[in-house]
Amino acid sequence: MNEHAEPQERGQQKRPEMRVRPTAPIVPPSNVSGNALMCVIAIMAFLACLTFGAVSMVRATAASWQSEISRELTIQIKPDDNLDMEAALNDARDLALTFAGTRDGQIIDREATARLLEPWLGEGLDLDELPVPRLVVVTIDERNPPDFAAMRQALAEKIPQAFLDDHRTWVNRLVAMAETTALIGTGVLILVFSAMVLTVVFATRGALSGNRHIIEVLHFVGAEAGFVATEFQKHFLKISLKGSFAGGTLAALVFAIAGYWQGRSLATPQSDQATALFGTFSVGAGGYLGIAATMIVIALLTTLTARFTVMRTIFEIDRIRSDPARTDGLPET
Repeated sequence: MNEHAEPQERGQQKRPEMRVRPTAPIVPPSNVSGNALMCVIAIMAFLACLTFGAVSMVRATAASWQSEISRELTIQIKPDDNLDMEAALNDARDLALTFAGTRDGQIIDREATARLLEPWLGEGLDLDELPVPRLVVVTIDERNPPDFAAMRQALAEKIPQAFLDDHRTWVNRLVAMAETTALIGTGVLILVFSAMVLTVVFATRGALSGNRHIIEVLHFVGAEAGFVATEFQKHFLKISLKGSFAGGTLAALVFAIAGYWQGRSLATPQSDQATALFGTFSVGAGGYLGIAATMIVIALLTTLTARFTVMRTIFEIDRIRSDPARTDGLPET
């Protein structure tokens, strides 16, 4: 018995272990179309985040300007031969401060007025030789502003040469500019998202066309449409996350570098002109959170678009299978 048992035990020991060969994914993890789509998503994410940051920056700058302008009003007194300018300035300031809602009043002296006119009239300006108006700046309460109409009428009765400017015209223009910029930025974002959706649709259909025979076999042997759609969804989710992260990070770096350059080049003509035109290149914590949210929206939108496209294509396969005479959904050869 031992002689027969030993060969049997040897045969059992030499028998190789059965191994299950790992299956390949339905969608290749990395191919030319996937890399190209990743680059496209990165570019669109960069444009979308850059637009969002720019709109946030313009809104913050306009809000800052609006707040600064709405805190003050200006009384302008035109020179006249029969007018004592210094007495008129004091009377205008005292009259304005009698109204509820005013906090403080400051007379712009002769030296400060000359400095304001230096960029246009040069240095060494003699105000006695030119009919230059003088100004009184009154600080007001933003939450409880004074009655501008009553103040304007009182000034006209006491000092006919005085003119009250409450800056509401400038405030309205700033608000209109901010709203227009926001609308333009929203339109650009819609265009970027629309182009991205169309790109993902075509890329998904291309990947589906290249693996259509595999999908048909899997679907024929019982694989549900949700399983196939989930595989494509995972594939495009990875691509969209990588692309949106790269584009959003690059946009955040652009704002960070611009803000750093502006901070290092203060009091220079280039920085002063850029600050006057665009404000500070700082989007703040809210802007960076918005960029992160835009990246997440792009990834989710790409994933949902891929799933919808796959489910629709599988529905076309089932429809053609149920009616072989229909060939409108088959890919052209």
